[in-house]
Amino acid sequence: MIEIVDSDRCIGCDMCVKVCPRDVFDSGADGLAVIARKSDCQTCFLCELYCPVDALYVSPYAELDDAVDIEQLNAQNLLGSYTRNMGWDRGKMGGTDKDPTQKLRVLNRSVTNANSENSGRDRR
Repeated sequence: MIEIVDSDRCIGCDMCVKVCPRDVFDSGADGLAVIARKSDCQTCFLCELYCPVDALYVSPYAELDDAVDIEQLNAQNLLGSYTRNMGWDRGKMGGTDKDPTQKLRVLNRSVTNANSENSGRDRR
């Protein structure tokens, strides 16, 4: 479950707001992301994956409200740790070989392209 948006790191890009499938975040009055509906979080880690400045921490405990301390997270380098463990680089927002969703997107593109080619032949 989402636990922290570090306001010292957040740049207000709203990427977490855009990628969250459960609409957990809002853009605050100061332009920074805020956790608005924490209990709706499904612990998918998309927000943490896409955050360009590692301002988020998603606890791996989906059903628990995990009491975390921002200083401890910083000291243990846990902000953005899921992103690093998945092998994502900031320059490769689409994923890497370790990211299973990248493989699905590549497969989907090849199926879509094959279907497009086949439907073009049917019209001739």
